[in-house]
Amino acid sequence: MTRLFDLLYNQAANYPIEKSLNTRLETGEWKSYSSEDVLSMAEQAASGLIKLGLKSGDKVAIVSYKNRPEWVIMDFAIQMAGLISIPLYPTISSGEYEYILNEAEVKAAFCGGLDLFDKLSEAQKNSKSLKNIYVFDEGSMGVLWTSIFDTSQKDEIEKIKNDVTEQDLATIIYTSGTTGNPKGVMLTHGNIMHVIIETAKFLPLKKGENVISFLPLCHIYERAVSFAYCYKGGSVHYCGTDNLSGPEGDLASVKPVVFTTVPRLLEKVYEAIYNKGLALEGIKRKLFFWALGLTNDFELDQKLSFGKKIKWNIADKLIFSKWRDALGGNIRMIVTGAAPCPSKIMRVFCAAGINVREAYGLTETSPTLTVNSLEPGGTLIGSVGSIIPGVALKIDDSDGNYAEEEGEILAHGPNVMQGYYKKPEINAQVFKEIDGKKWFCTGDVGKLVKGSSGREFLKITDRKKELLKTSGGKYVAPAPIENKMKEDFLIEQMMVVGDKQKFVTALIVPAEEALKNWCLHKGLSWTTLTEMIELNEVLAKYEKVIQSINPQFSHIEQVKKFKLVSSQWLPIHEDGSEAELTPTQKLKRRVIRKKFQKEIEEMYMD
Repeated sequence: MTRLFDLLYNQAANYPIEKSLNTRLETGEWKSYSSEDVLSMAEQAASGLIKLGLKSGDKVAIVSYKNRPEWVIMDFAIQMAGLISIPLYPTISSGEYEYILNEAEVKAAFCGGLDLFDKLSEAQKNSKSLKNIYVFDEGSMGVLWTSIFDTSQKDEIEKIKNDVTEQDLATIIYTSGTTGNPKGVMLTHGNIMHVIIETAKFLPLKKGENVISFLPLCHIYERAVSFAYCYKGGSVHYCGTDNLSGPEGDLASVKPVVFTTVPRLLEKVYEAIYNKGLALEGIKRKLFFWALGLTNDFELDQKLSFGKKIKWNIADKLIFSKWRDALGGNIRMIVTGAAPCPSKIMRVFCAAGINVREAYGLTETSPTLTVNSLEPGGTLIGSVGSIIPGVALKIDDSDGNYAEEEGEILAHGPNVMQGYYKKPEINAQVFKEIDGKKWFCTGDVGKLVKGSSGREFLKITDRKKELLKTSGGKYVAPAPIENKMKEDFLIEQMMVVGDKQKFVTALIVPAEEALKNWCLHKGLSWTTLTEMIELNEVLAKYEKVIQSINPQFSHIEQVKKFKLVSSQWLPIHEDGSEAELTPTQKLKRRVIRKKFQKEIEEMYMD
């Protein structure tokens, strides 16, 4: 198997699944597509694309508000027709659609959900290339996607498939970015296939077992994982994040063995667990926090004494087993990526028998570079894992003032992108020639460390572009400070400030539910978050939190002042104002600094 659509033919021929792709209807029932259904529909759609007059190398966009089988079927169809897919984020503006459609010269688009047809239609007015827009949902405006289904081009499709090689471009993924226009990352079939083959072995998944998928398929992270599920024969259930938990939620319904997520969702699960503990009384409350306290010293592969085993067994039966049940009861592994996962979150979940493993990669590397695995010695908490086979990493300290053994992470391997579409000047900046090899500059700062097993692990310490330089000339990495501070249940979001300033400060968005519970416990009457963050008692509590964590950092890295802000930072605002987060939940520091310029200036007065 060398092309992405080979995965679909492999599944259909060697281990066909009755419920290969699944989606939940409004009635609560699941609608399923077998391996044969998916293959047949993809082939018909591919034939239809050719009948529309599209030629090999033409671009076709896909966008949907929720993951769904139609998205995946069209993705395979585009590949079979020798075309190039352009996945789009559903949350970006019509203006951004217009930019991407024009740069990529998109000829057709497929969409599903809410206002996407309207947004694409608006962008189409200023697009010379986009001729056709199709919709996934019956009854919505636009032409239904199944209207293109056709079988007359079957022989032509066979010829096209035979001509497709692993070196051919499969997709151009426009990264959201934190500044400027998005850049199109060019990935071949071979780029993505290398990651699928080398990472699927880490997924504890057998043919026909259930998985759920809710991270956006337009991002290479979830898309590559979905391909890996296809490779291993998983029964994929596509859903959103609005109905995951609860007795009627998707986790309870599907009972998945594996799923992927981002740290923010795990943080919210932990916050919910913690807040439930705060609401308990008497012996139940004591037992809860006793069990939670056991996780503080937890280490993977630890050997327990007889006495400690008894304690863990009690905690597991009374407390931790309920956490696992809330996730469906069958979880073998949760993979987290896209942003750093706080060590405390990792430790708590792993201690509760919920195997969370962190991986690392970028859109430009298809995406995976490193993985923490389930095998003994295969994980180092606080790291993003070991390098996957076939890939090489280099720590380059040649162009910066880094801490000892740290530097920019460079990557070389068959998964590294071909470059940014139509951006030769940027390509020249992000690739570096060393020892006759072409290395991709990730922009991330990190170091390689040895685990107890002797295996080498990668630790990410910051983003190169996000390093702050104080007015005293000292460099400060904000991400480690932010991640450590966010381990406290009262802090939902945080951004460290201090570039060209005398000292480090921070903007903090409180975790509202946790703060409510704390106020209740302290006898403070709750009004609104905006009013509560002005109270001296609340400010004193956050000052105490900051001061308890500050000693873990050097003097120059310690947060000297902070401001509490009541507006949550989001990846999209309904009023159309500029979002503070990227679609993958990364901080848009420039936007946040601009929106809270007054608060920042106040911290540096006097």
